[in-house]
Amino acid sequence: MELRQLEYFVAVAEERHFTRAAVRMHVAQSGLSASIRSLERELGASLFVRNTRSVELTDEGHALLTQARHALANVAAAKDAVAAVQGLLRGTLAVGTLQCLGAVDLPAVLARFHAAHPGVEIRLRQGGSPDLIERVRTGDLDLAFVSAPAGGAPGVTLTPIAAEPMVLACGPAHPLRERGTVDLRDLQNETFIDFSPGWITRDVVEQAMAAAGVERRVAFEVNDVHSLLDLVSHGLGIAVVPQVFAAKKTAARFVSVTDPPHWHIAVATATGRHPSAAAKALHAIFAERGTTT
Repeated sequence: MELRQLEYFVAVAEERHFTRAAVRMHVAQSGLSASIRSLERELGASLFVRNTRSVELTDEGHALLTQARHALANVAAAKDAVAAVQGLLRGTLAVGTLQCLGAVDLPAVLARFHAAHPGVEIRLRQGGSPDLIERVRTGDLDLAFVSAPAGGAPGVTLTPIAAEPMVLACGPAHPLRERGTVDLRDLQNETFIDFSPGWITRDVVEQAMAAAGVERRVAFEVNDVHSLLDLVSHGLGIAVVPQVFAAKKTAARFVSVTDPPHWHIAVATATGRHPSAAAKALHAIFAERGTTT
């Protein structure tokens, strides 16, 4: 088994298309296809279900994908280690982040990293915490800034950054807008706006509401911060959100919550995987700058 075969395999798995994978790898499609067939013969298993429009991973392909990503990451880390000794930091740094990250000024940290290590290609992916955590686990990302799930995440180490209180967001004409603080029990009959099920911030709110004995009705489900605040601003419902949302330009009003639930932010890295030199360098800059914006 050759590293090039694994690189081709991962490209096909991610692109779900042989032609696109060949373009991505700058190789003729016939050569890429021959390499995949050779890998399948060596493993004695079909890795893809092929059809005229796309390809899908078989169970064996899914099993290989995680290990292939780990293997390629380890090879990259080995190359980076040698380059770091020589004072030549290079390679690729894949970072994941939430939409609204108040605990760290990530653009400033990445800019400083780029200035110090211009030879490293930075790749940034924004998404929900469950997806980012899974990508860290499989090796698709070197690290990610995420909402920390209460029960942790198998195969991933979560290093805490900050714990931010959550607040009530309501419309500019809502009766609760003038309150100094509100109790979660005061929200019993309200219409709620929240993120989709599976988002960790929603899980935090659900658990807090259940503990307060509040049965809430979520009428609007969104996947981004700005849509949530726009709906709140137009009086279509209320939301319980991280305090950092109050820094957004919005007509929504924000009210403190008595004994608020907290939003926990962490850096996710793969457990047991040697971090690349680039990832170490980013962490050093992050630690030096601190965790506040």
